[in-house]
Amino acid sequence: MVIAVCSVKGSPGVTTLSVALAARWPTSGRPVVVECDPSGGSLAARFGLTAAPGLVSLTAAARQNRDLMLLWAHTQALPGGLPVVVAPPGADYTRAALTTLLDTRRSSLSVLRGATTQRPGSVVIADCGRLDAVSPALAIAREADRVVLLARSRADELSHLAAALSMVDLWAMRPSLVLVGPGYPASEVTRELGIPVLAQIPHDDPGARALCGLPRRSRGPARSPLGQAAHTLARALLTPSVPMAGIRGSGHPSAAEHPAASETSWLLPRRNGARVEGRP
Repeated sequence: MVIAVCSVKGSPGVTTLSVALAARWPTSGRPVVVECDPSGGSLAARFGLTAAPGLVSLTAAARQNRDLMLLWAHTQALPGGLPVVVAPPGADYTRAALTTLLDTRRSSLSVLRGATTQRPGSVVIADCGRLDAVSPALAIAREADRVVLLARSRADELSHLAAALSMVDLWAMRPSLVLVGPGYPASEVTRELGIPVLAQIPHDDPGARALCGLPRRSRGPARSPLGQAAHTLARALLTPSVPMAGIRGSGHPSAAEHPAASETSWLLPRRNGARVEGRP
C-alpha cells in the first residue's frame, strides 16, 4: 500500500503527520516514510540523521538496479526504530533527485511499490509536501492507493483548497481530507467542498514535539492526542475509500456538480458571525 500525504497551502504538518501515521500504524506490516517533498527534507535535521543513505542514494542506485526491494537498503532508523528515507534539505537537490528517480524508473511508483510487494502488509507513506501543478511529487500522488490532503480548518486555507482542486486535478485522485486544528466542523466542510473529511487532527504541541525529535515531557506519541488521532486515521485508511460526490466513474465532475469549481467556491459563514456572499 502506498499513501501520499500532501497539502496545497502553507505548512499544516504534512511531515509530522506522515511520521505519526507510520509510528502508529495498526497492522503488523512494516511502515516506511519516504520524504518526497520537492521543497526539501526535514527529518535528517530533526533527528540528527546523516544525508546518506536517503533519497539521493536511492536515486543513484535505481539507475543501475531493478531490485524491487531497493528502497529498504536506503533507509535510516528514527530513535524509535521507524525506517525513513530522508531527502536533502535543499529544494534544488531534492527536486532533481525526485525528477531523476521518476524518469529513471519510467513509473513514479515502481520504487515505492516495490518496497511493499515482497512484504505483505507493508506500507509506504510518501511525504509529498505542498502540491502544485508543476510538483514532481504530483505523479506520486496520482498513482498512490490513498491520497491524504491536509488543510487547517479555517476559511483562508479552505478557500485556497477549493480553488486548487481543479488546478492540480486533485479530484481525479479522490483524496481524503484531513482537517488540522480547530475551525469549521467536518460536516460543513464536506458539504461545501464535496470531499469526504476522513479525520480531524487536534492541535497538540507536546505530541508534535515528540514527532519532531524535540525534548518533551510527555510519554511519547502513542499516548498523545496527535498520536491517538493518527492511529484512528491509519485504521480509516485501511478501509475502502468512499467515492467523492460529483464524480461519475473515472470522469471528472462538471462545474455544476463540482462545488469547488464554481465562482462562489467557499461559502461558509465567517466565525465572527458575518455572512459570506452566497449564504442566507
